[in-house]
Amino acid sequence: MSIRLDGDKTGAVPGRVRRILRGPRPERVPSLVGTACTFVGFLDIAAGVFPRFRHSRMHAFAEVLPGALGPFAAALAISAGVLLLLLAHGLKRHKRRAWRAAVVLLPAGAAAQFAYRNSVIGVLISLALLALLLRHRGEFAALPDPRSRWKALANFFLLGAGSLGLGLVIVSSHPAKVIGDPSVAERLEHVLYGLFGFEGPVDYAGRVSWTVGYSLGALGLLTAVTTIYLALRPEHPAARLTADDEQRLRELLARHGGRDSLGHFALRHDKAVVFSPSGKAAVTYRVVSGVMLASGDPIGDVEAWPGAIERFMDEAKAHSWTPAVMGCSETGGEVWTRETGLDALELGDEAVVHVPDFSLAGRAMRNVRQMVKRIERGGYETRVRRVGDLGEAELERVRRAAADWRGTDTERGFSMALGRIGEPGDGDCVIATAHKAADGGHGQESPYGDLKAVLHFVPWGTDGMSLDLMRRDRSADPGMNELLIVAALQAAPRLGVDRVSLNFAMFRSALARGEKIGAGPVLRVWRGLLVFLSRWFQIESLYKFNAKFRPRWEPRFVVFRTTRDLPRIGFAAMQAEGFVTLGLPRPFARPAAAGRRRPCAHLEQVRVRHEAGQPAA
Repeated sequence: MSIRLDGDKTGAVPGRVRRILRGPRPERVPSLVGTACTFVGFLDIAAGVFPRFRHSRMHAFAEVLPGALGPFAAALAISAGVLLLLLAHGLKRHKRRAWRAAVVLLPAGAAAQFAYRNSVIGVLISLALLALLLRHRGEFAALPDPRSRWKALANFFLLGAGSLGLGLVIVSSHPAKVIGDPSVAERLEHVLYGLFGFEGPVDYAGRVSWTVGYSLGALGLLTAVTTIYLALRPEHPAARLTADDEQRLRELLARHGGRDSLGHFALRHDKAVVFSPSGKAAVTYRVVSGVMLASGDPIGDVEAWPGAIERFMDEAKAHSWTPAVMGCSETGGEVWTRETGLDALELGDEAVVHVPDFSLAGRAMRNVRQMVKRIERGGYETRVRRVGDLGEAELERVRRAAADWRGTDTERGFSMALGRIGEPGDGDCVIATAHKAADGGHGQESPYGDLKAVLHFVPWGTDGMSLDLMRRDRSADPGMNELLIVAALQAAPRLGVDRVSLNFAMFRSALARGEKIGAGPVLRVWRGLLVFLSRWFQIESLYKFNAKFRPRWEPRFVVFRTTRDLPRIGFAAMQAEGFVTLGLPRPFARPAAAGRRRPCAHLEQVRVRHEAGQPAA
């Protein structure tokens, strides 16, 4: 069967589509402007902090003006410099609001430099940057990022700490004018008082005390104003999957869900979606730290993929987000790279078990077979059912157990995790549970009855399922995950399932080739690094756990724009998967609402061990 990849049946010309999807290469002007803005910001701060180099008629005139223009100009220069530093990153990302603020601040900083230090060079540099901004104003059209009021608290602490450090520099930058010899503690006290607009214990000769007081007051006012603005501005939260979007995605999955094992994970509630013009394909994504992160292949008809990808790239360009795709298949990677000009890199392999070929017989399955039989002799039994076949009381018990057995405060999972169990519309999901009756009433009774472990699978078309999460009671015998996977594979024919997708093993090919005879030194070093990182991320143990079931390995790829974006994409992916958390410290974190703790996290599946008989981590 031939597959057309040249459009979305909307009359688009293939070459034109590719040029649109490819988008412009990263512009040099915004990057140059952002760097120059950083330089001018430091220049303005230096102009306001350090004493004047020489006296002039302008300085003498400014000193006698009402309102002490000289100290006021110093404070204005410092404020403008700090704000320009804060805006530099936004200018590099083409942000329109950053451009508007910089256009206002640059002439203000130039005027302050001229009034306080008569610095013609500083004025010319600021005006030259202003002219550059005005000349290329069309390059700064990106829309704002998703935001929340929690940034106000971060701004208060970060800018407050910066103001405190800069204030110490301001207080100490006039040694010839200081009266007496104040200690560091007294200087720090003077800064703290000055940030709130009060006079501190340090005194200066002449009008320097005015300059220091105005400068410290400006820093304190700047911290307060920006914090209040961030706290009171309307929230623009990250997009969420609406009920209508979810229904449209379910319809696409009903027709084309058998193509990609990750398709059902597009229904996560914390993902947004863009549809092709015809509505026959969609790309789901989440924005993390300025990275527009999609996962898996586009949903829907392959012929309509280019239209959905075009919408995705247009959205990324409109907000100046970095586009990236995590875990797409080989076909998906080919379409993404062909239609957008992006690049692809193999990320790892997905373990897929063909159910009719699975058997516990044979030498290769001896370890799994022995472990399963040993656990069954210990009194454990398994049940594999559709979620829709469970009663509400039992389903609620499974939810609570999965949440409490998660083992970490941070919910993990994004690309291969659904993030929920048993919600309306998920009745086709499969739950495998392990049970063991209490031993004659000895010991404390579990709040989950005889439930000891849970596996949750999501549909993969009409004849497959993908592993979502694995949770077990820490007091249960080791090997619960192996027991339930075997039970699910043995029950699959009864459920009409012919293929089961297990865990995703990152860098599997490097681990497999690196341990073979004849592997080169570079490959051995790379494998050694992966084994070392497995102490925290358990890359090797997850690969070996998957290999027990003799799966077929399907490669998965990451799609990116340029190599220099990879560190940023990797960091964003780790945030999305829950390995890196940039939230508030525990005392300030908002408590989870009752009933909203989502026992998701495909990546929590790494809590396994390869060696038989070794307890799960």
